[in-house]
Amino acid sequence: MPEETLLAFDYGAKKLGVAMGNTLLKQARPLEIILEATRDGRFARIEALLKRWQPERLVVGLALATDGGEQYASQHCRRFARQLEGRFGVPVVLVDERGSSVEAQKITGHEPDDAVAAAIILQRYFDALT
Repeated sequence: MPEETLLAFDYGAKKLGVAMGNTLLKQARPLEIILEATRDGRFARIEALLKRWQPERLVVGLALATDGGEQYASQHCRRFARQLEGRFGVPVVLVDERGSSVEAQKITGHEPDDAVAAAIILQRYFDALT
């Protein structure tokens, strides 16, 4: 598999957690939390990150119900993924994000950090590659 840089997103209505990593090291790390209030502001910040990191692929956490079924938030995650791929032309992969916020809270010891949750989602993607 060729080396690829990836950015991952923990999608939320008010904020986006962002993480990055590459397929060579297969280690994800938190990058930032996007708190832009407007959709245009969010996509402008994402565009700046894409220009800086030049990822070959994007990963978006897919919010699923505890039983693995779709829920209302699943539609929003799928829509966000389609918007990313449509706007920027970078392939997007959806990864089950169940439990990532709880895991992030355990890691940080306080309220969940969306960038840490994004790193957990990306690490799940890497772990599935092996």
